[in-house]
Amino acid sequence: MRGLFDVSGKVVLITGGSRGIGRMIARGFVENGAVVYISSRKSAACDQAARDLADFGICRSLPADLSTISGRSQVVSSLERLEGRLDVLINNAGASWGAPIGVYPEAGWDKVMDINLKSVFFLIQAVLPLLGKSEYTPSRIINMASVNGLVPPPVENYAYSASKAACIMLTRHLAKQLAATGILVNAIAPGPFHTDMMAQTLAEKGDEYIARNPLGRLGEPEDIAGTALFLASRASAYMTGAVLPCDGGVAEV
Repeated sequence: MRGLFDVSGKVVLITGGSRGIGRMIARGFVENGAVVYISSRKSAACDQAARDLADFGICRSLPADLSTISGRSQVVSSLERLEGRLDVLINNAGASWGAPIGVYPEAGWDKVMDINLKSVFFLIQAVLPLLGKSEYTPSRIINMASVNGLVPPPVENYAYSASKAACIMLTRHLAKQLAATGILVNAIAPGPFHTDMMAQTLAEKGDEYIARNPLGRLGEPEDIAGTALFLASRASAYMTGAVLPCDGGVAEV
């Protein structure tokens, strides 16, 4: 049973890896010996996060706007040149937009859907050749969904919850399609964590979120990093199409 959770040497790309849940996951992989690339739209933030994480292992910055064709091509070309393969893709980059139903803007809906769903699909499409060259069969795709894709949230965040529910179905669809190619596709559905995206909501409703949580707390970095490490390791090699809640029991109890 030794080595079941080993990810050392694996080449990992984490989108939205410069902050929040993406950075938590990135540190978990870096500390466990993976070769980690983080990508985010803001170059300075991405570069600084990579420098900080490099204190714990190997972490490199690949800043790009992954909602664009050119941004995705840039990242794929860089990985092809630097590594020649990809073992684990973690689609974590996301956006949120809250507003009452009567005034919810179309521009906000489109932005959230483009980042949380459209970009996920087309980045997967772009990196399939690199995943096919993985030295660690099967290679992995891990999509970051949300507990809000499983149960309605207590806030008016329509596009976010709808996009995450769609991400779950996309995960299951891709899992069925890609199984024969040696690529496993799974998803994680996080509950509330201390992140920039959740900062305002937690400032206003933090006590309510904790009271609704069966474990009575918010998520810690080790919680989400451990779940992602499991899905990237030999320990989960007989799983595809799964959605693992990491939410303290919010969606299950």
